[in-house]
Amino acid sequence: MKRLTVALAASLALSACTKPDLTYSGPQADWPVIGQNSAGQRYSALNQIDRKNVKYLKPAWTYQLKDFSDGGETHGATALQLTPLVVNDTMYVCTPYNRVISLNPETGEEHWAYDPQVDLTGVYTPACRGVSYWEGDAGAQCNRRIYVGTLDARLIAIDADTGKPCPSFGAHAQTPGSIDLTQGVGEVRQAEYYVTSPPLVMGNKIITGAFVQDGQRTDAPSGAVRAFDAVSGDLLWAWDPVPPGHKAVTATDIKQGKNLTPGTPNAWGILSGDEERNLVFVPTGNPAPDHYGGKERGDLDYYGSSVVALNADTGKVIWHFQTVHHDVWDYDVAAQPVAFDFKGTGAEKRPAIAAATKMGHVFFLDRETGKPLLPVEERPVPQTDVAGEFTSPTQPFPVKPKPLHPATLTRDEIWGITPWDKKYCREFFDRLRYEGIFTPPSYQGTLAYPGLGGGINWGSVSIDPVNERMVVNLQIAPFTMKVVPRANVSESNGSDLVGLAPQEGTPYAVTRNVFATAWPDMKPCVEPPWGKLVSIDLNSGDILWERTLGNLNKLAPLGLGKLFPWGTPNTGGSIQTAGGLIFIGATMDNYFRAFDSDTGELLWEYELPSAAHATPMTYRLSQQSKQYVVIAAGGHGPLGSQAGDTLIAFALED
Repeated sequence: MKRLTVALAASLALSACTKPDLTYSGPQADWPVIGQNSAGQRYSALNQIDRKNVKYLKPAWTYQLKDFSDGGETHGATALQLTPLVVNDTMYVCTPYNRVISLNPETGEEHWAYDPQVDLTGVYTPACRGVSYWEGDAGAQCNRRIYVGTLDARLIAIDADTGKPCPSFGAHAQTPGSIDLTQGVGEVRQAEYYVTSPPLVMGNKIITGAFVQDGQRTDAPSGAVRAFDAVSGDLLWAWDPVPPGHKAVTATDIKQGKNLTPGTPNAWGILSGDEERNLVFVPTGNPAPDHYGGKERGDLDYYGSSVVALNADTGKVIWHFQTVHHDVWDYDVAAQPVAFDFKGTGAEKRPAIAAATKMGHVFFLDRETGKPLLPVEERPVPQTDVAGEFTSPTQPFPVKPKPLHPATLTRDEIWGITPWDKKYCREFFDRLRYEGIFTPPSYQGTLAYPGLGGGINWGSVSIDPVNERMVVNLQIAPFTMKVVPRANVSESNGSDLVGLAPQEGTPYAVTRNVFATAWPDMKPCVEPPWGKLVSIDLNSGDILWERTLGNLNKLAPLGLGKLFPWGTPNTGGSIQTAGGLIFIGATMDNYFRAFDSDTGELLWEYELPSAAHATPMTYRLSQQSKQYVVIAAGGHGPLGSQAGDTLIAFALED
């Protein structure tokens, strides 16, 4: 018996030291679109990396992008928000300065790099979230192309095999291979209009929106969405987002020298598409200039802060759903609308869209009609006291999924790490107007809770269509807004996030700031958690589980931050895999994490050289290859994360 016991103990010890068999013959997959597919689901059928073996994940290769800045130059600090593409055994990435690079996906070896030599003067946060891939007829010149939108408002077509500009694209332009996106959008001031998100490819059309700087003027550049021929770059259609009854400017008008309507809602986030129904889904912002909507802004709110479905061939509006009425909070729809199939309580599935917002609201909409698939209520909200302004008496609230961000805050809930912090925050709170969510901007200053960064931002949501689950990461980061009469404005010093914005053409400027302790600590004046990860059932809208996302690593002194799992403000997104995993960076603590998608249990984490304010991706080139997971770790200057330039690929140990 003693011998048997000793033998059994030896066997158990040996098995504990032996790694599991990591050879698989499962599926292979590319990542050909920024959201994995045009629906934006961010889901992979790969399962080589799973719940049991994810603990063996290690860096396989790294690549330094070389383009980053902490600020202090002619442009601001960079934000590395890149999601790479992998298609045809090749990886394609872009840097915050819009250089496009081709890599070997299994080694990180560089094939080619193309530098468009962008003018970065005045750009507050250089960023590039990704590129787009298109493939045409075999044998044709430049039949495989990479498209990138730039920070000086160009759309460039690059030969995916050689890294050279495609001469047929914009052949009549001053620089063949690119087209000027400022044509037809009106007067564009320095760094006021450019592209940070990859265009949408639908058939032989390249469709793009653009970033328009917040808070500047009523006659800001147009927010129109346009479609271009993938081969020639010719303008095919333009959606001028003016209300019904207005004369919309068309592509023909633009070719004849006419400008689009100024100040209209723009789409700076990521578009999505439905090839079967030939629809493009556009997330819109609010009309210029963000925090004042009196008669000077006109009636351009109709398509503001909405999800709009367009016919991909014509740009004609099929439907739209407005998430905020008469938006004066900068609650634009930053998140990519994500398509999925909704079953509800019945057996028949409906094509659906998940529209996630900065308020922490998620609306489930019918993909064909835009009608809510789960209940939405119009509820009374606070009203403005600013002369010349008006606000909507009600706002839409989803009943399910229930709002994910707290909708109220009391004085007793004001928080601080120390008694001095708490006193500072309570005195700050006492100076502000606050009556719950949708408290409008005011003369005395208003607490915006959720803040103008969300809630849920451009990282959007990920959807597992097999297990019918959605994963959302959101942040708790309140802001303040203060209306400043024009007579009291001496000089504009604002960025796209904080400071004083001029709002030219209106009676008021506006100041925006974080609701946090004094610099340099800048901790939110609300109780943790400051970051959350939430799983939602796609059929019922019920919350399945909720976890804190992030800790105070790099944010607390003496290296003690890891002891405080309070979550952090976050930007970036998640992906889900058939291995039962959720991968996400996004937080300010420099960690890249894997969670169990069934339970939300943290299974693995790895400390990166910089915070990963990006969305990861995964791929496997063949059944003989490893599955890789890649994340861009480069920080986000305006968020206070140290800038960097590292692309890291992880794989299981040999």
